[in-house]
Amino acid sequence: MLALCVACVGPTDRTFVTGRILPRQIRFVTLREATPGEEGGQRSACIHVRLTRANTSESVLCRFGVETPLHNVEGPISTALAQRIAADRINEATQANFSAATIASPLGMLCESVKATLRTTVPASIAGAKVPAVCHERALPVHFGDFTL
Repeated sequence: MLALCVACVGPTDRTFVTGRILPRQIRFVTLREATPGEEGGQRSACIHVRLTRANTSESVLCRFGVETPLHNVEGPISTALAQRIAADRINEATQANFSAATIASPLGMLCESVKATLRTTVPASIAGAKVPAVCHERALPVHFGDFTL
């Protein structure tokens, strides 16, 4: 488990974001191989992020999947590239959504905001990628947290 503080409350009740998810921490499993020379194949990762409010210990587990093709219209997509793009988009989404949070922001809504951002940015970065609300059963969850508010 990686201990990060993604949205910490400062002395002014504003939040700030520290820490980063590293590409190597995103663990993809191949669900379906690609047919040589054709688009397709599928890999999946499962992400669990624990969001915790520091002043009340309220906690929410934010879960989502990241699925990418192994080969799309742009060519083959290596696992390393998929990991880098997934980590970058998750870091950007948490930065954008949590930096606007306050100590009163509902944790569940912050989770949903991050997932909504990822549903746009991940497919924009890798054609054919998806961010499902439920992880594929073969993808083992990678736990990140506590992300403390």
